[in-house]
Amino acid sequence: MIAEQTLTEQYLRVRAHSETICRGLETEDYVVQPIADVSPPKWHLGHTTWFWETFLLTPNLPGYRIFHEDFSYVFNSYYETVGKRVLRTNRGNLSRPTVAGVYAYRAYVDEHMSRFLDTATFSDDLLALIDIGLNHEQQHQELLITDIKYILGHNPLLPAVDMPFVEYPALVIAPPVSIESGIYTIGFQHHGRENGAFCFDNELNAHKVYLNDTQLSGNLVTSGEYCAFIEAGGYQNFRHWLSDGWAWVNTNGVQAPLYWHKIEGKWWYYTFDGLKPVDPDAPVSHVCQYETDAYARWKGQRLPTEFEWEACTQSGGINWGTRWEWTNSAYLPYPGFVTAEGAVGEYNGKFMSGQLVLRGASVATPEGHSRPTYRNFFQPDKQWQFTGIRLANP
Repeated sequence: MIAEQTLTEQYLRVRAHSETICRGLETEDYVVQPIADVSPPKWHLGHTTWFWETFLLTPNLPGYRIFHEDFSYVFNSYYETVGKRVLRTNRGNLSRPTVAGVYAYRAYVDEHMSRFLDTATFSDDLLALIDIGLNHEQQHQELLITDIKYILGHNPLLPAVDMPFVEYPALVIAPPVSIESGIYTIGFQHHGRENGAFCFDNELNAHKVYLNDTQLSGNLVTSGEYCAFIEAGGYQNFRHWLSDGWAWVNTNGVQAPLYWHKIEGKWWYYTFDGLKPVDPDAPVSHVCQYETDAYARWKGQRLPTEFEWEACTQSGGINWGTRWEWTNSAYLPYPGFVTAEGAVGEYNGKFMSGQLVLRGASVATPEGHSRPTYRNFFQPDKQWQFTGIRLANP
């Protein structure tokens, strides 16, 4: 967060950005849910508001009256501690509350949160919860963007919509980054608000790992480089794929990254500016871990581990932040990881099974919501985030 701002200003700035993301939407766009992984924009706006109401206002603001008694059932995501909820797959089936009703809910909660933040006395625990709330909303801002793209990118009209960033920036050319074999400290250090430092619990605890000599590419794989894999029959040759990845390719008939279309012999992709020719010099995006691993094998290289990736940022750094970068590391707890008590303890730890770690950030990541120790995580078949490829030498 920006140190010069008050808590109220920080809160209102983060909240405003969620609505800025949605400024180009029509009312009908807010309610669509094409697949289970994609939540309607209306739900994201309501869920982030519910988080503030449920975890901050209700237990801490004397006399606070909840906006609507049924909204917890509608907007709870996965917090078993809080109670029952609408199934994730059914979020797009709800015409009520209306979009206008969700914005009224946001205004109501923002008014009370502003009053609370202006007048409350804050314990360390309460400040930590506010930090989680701000970062939680920023996480949903990126999900808002990627979910909106999935909704519009699967509309046959492929409509354009205004978004506050450049999706496919020119690639910054950088030299490879090497680390020597040895012991490295991995994980977030200097945790605590007194240091102006926030991290999620899955970045703790800092610990030592031994790494061999490693070299990571200074550049992300470009769309042009990935095209070569496609044209070489990469999606038709089982030798490049892990068993689960090959099954995924064949079950789903995958032939290219998400949003790519071959028209009259040329590759195009859907962007927020509409359908555009694939830019061969831009970093490839919307590839799942199966695809990134197959591409690496085709090149005779591999994906880095999350520990190699973090160590390379310590050694002088790699150029990161354009795409979330898949690693070969399973999403598992660090040594000494402790699940917090209550609902907040459900935030990260319960998902440490069957998922892989991504490092860095993307063009859709909000400002101030990235750091070298950040551990994003998804199942290996997910394509809809702004995910890319960085290679490591064997």
